[in-house]
This record gives sequence, structure tokens and C-alpha cells, in this order.
Amino acid sequence: MPIRVPKELPAIKVLEKEKIFVMDEDRAMHQDIRPLEILILNLMPKKDETEVQLLRLLSNTPLQINVDFLHMSSHDAKNTSIDHLKRFYHQFKEVKDKFYDGLIITGAPIEQLRFEEVDYWEELQEIFKWSKTHVFSTFHICWGAQAGLYYHHKINKYSLDQKLSGIFAHDVLTPTWSILKGFDDVFFAPHSRYTGVKKSDIDQTESLEVLVESEEAGLFLVGNKNNRAFYAMGHLEYDRETLQQEFERDQHKGIEPKLPKNYFPNNNRSEVPQLRWHMAASLLFSNWLNYAVYQNTPYDLTDLLEVGKY
Repeated sequence: MPIRVPKELPAIKVLEKEKIFVMDEDRAMHQDIRPLEILILNLMPKKDETEVQLLRLLSNTPLQINVDFLHMSSHDAKNTSIDHLKRFYHQFKEVKDKFYDGLIITGAPIEQLRFEEVDYWEELQEIFKWSKTHVFSTFHICWGAQAGLYYHHKINKYSLDQKLSGIFAHDVLTPTWSILKGFDDVFFAPHSRYTGVKKSDIDQTESLEVLVESEEAGLFLVGNKNNRAFYAMGHLEYDRETLQQEFERDQHKGIEPKLPKNYFPNNNRSEVPQLRWHMAASLLFSNWLNYAVYQNTPYDLTDLLEVGKY
């Protein structure tokens, strides 16, 4: 089944070339079913790339999905045109009276800042608060996961000795959780971050559970025990070339980064990186949509006010 997006969104052309079924608004209006309402808060600099990555994963489901995009009005985007934001994105004031089945909060390359130093932190806190009563299940990614844990559970991040970048093996600790249904015991996932969250802090929080971790990369997936919130420290949505592009970006900034670990074959930058995580990415997001969202969300989304906060 398709995902439903604005008719002229540039990501449609990319996804159609990959034979992914994307339905525009006009065609979707003729289907008499209730689609899932998903909101994506896109905090990444290159928003068009993240749009493609996430829409690709959300399409791997038999459900029709309406997708809205949200950006921070309190932050000036430097890598995305104003025209693109005006045409395809909402500001929070435009959606705050709406209800959503699911919310995805992306990462952002600002891990080295204290949360309170982020220029849109006040606005993001409003969205976190709003999501408790207006969203059924929220999926947080990387910095978005760290920010969510800090806001909802007072769990702070800590700085790593150096940037964690590469592809790492991960162990599934709780295969009985529906979001991990069908996973192998071990799978690969990309990480790209300067900060982390301590497992001991999660273990001391009664409402949370560590679901996946890596011996090399640490925590990967944390779940709220009522399925209403998930926190992924890595980037399963990344494309094959994303870590390479980030490495080259850091080089141009004069950071002198190390090669992403376990990424280039034989650590040779001239060789094409192996894509070893998209199967896990597709399964994780389809499981989230099916089991955490579709199977439990109320048909009338205004009932979220009665469901209670997560």
C-alpha cells in the first residue's frame, strides 16, 4: 500500500524510480478507509535527503499513511530553501490542534551543545509536551532520542571521547517486544554521534527498557513499556553513502575525522560501502507502524485525550 504525501513533493520522483508506491492527495481522496496520520519533525540540515530516507521506510507496509512534515519556526534552516519549507512543511502553530497516530523526531548535528543552548529548545519542549496528548506513539532518532529522554525522563547525555561513526553489530535483548518481531539475534546499524546515553540510567527508569544494544556502540533502542515512545540512538534510515558524505563534510570543516568504522571495505575509501542495515531498517519501521501504532491507536484520534499521557 502507498504512502500519501503532497502532490509536488520532490521526494516522490526519487521514490517512484525505486518502484515505491507513493500516492498523491488527489488519488488518495477516493479511498474510503482511515489512513494513519504520521507527523515527521525533520531537524536534519538536508531535509530533502531525510524525507526520502524516512518515506522509503514508511512505505514498507500495507497501510495507507498520510504524512505531514514539521519544521522549527524558531530556527533558520540554512540548507533547505524557504520555498521548500513553505510548500511542504508546517509550523507547530499550524498542527498543534491536530492529532496524530505517530510522530517521528529526527536527529540533528548539534549533540555537542547542551540542550538548553539549542536555539529551538523552547519550541521543541512545547512539541514534546503536546505529543503526550496528541500523538499515540513517537519514534525518536539519535539526537531526537537523547532530547526526548532528557525531556520526558530527565536522563542526560554524556560526551564520548571521540565521534562514534560506523556500522556496528547489535544484540536484540528483548525479542518478545512486538517492535522487534522477526529480527535476528544480531543485526547491523549505523551510528554517527558525539554523545551517548548510559544504560544504567535507563535501567533505573521504571517505565523504560533497553531493547537493543551494541558491544561497540552502546545503546541502540530503548522502549517505553506501554509502546507509546521509542528512542533509537543510531540511524537505520541512512543511505549507503550517508556516512561517507558526513565524513567528507567533516574533512572540509577541518575536523580531521577518523574513517567510519566497519564501513569502507578494507578501510579503502575508493571501495563502495556494503549496505548491511536496510533490511533491519524496513522491519523496525514497519513493526512500529503495525504493532505500536496501527494495532492500538484509537480510530477517532480525538480519543487520545482520554487515552492518557505516555
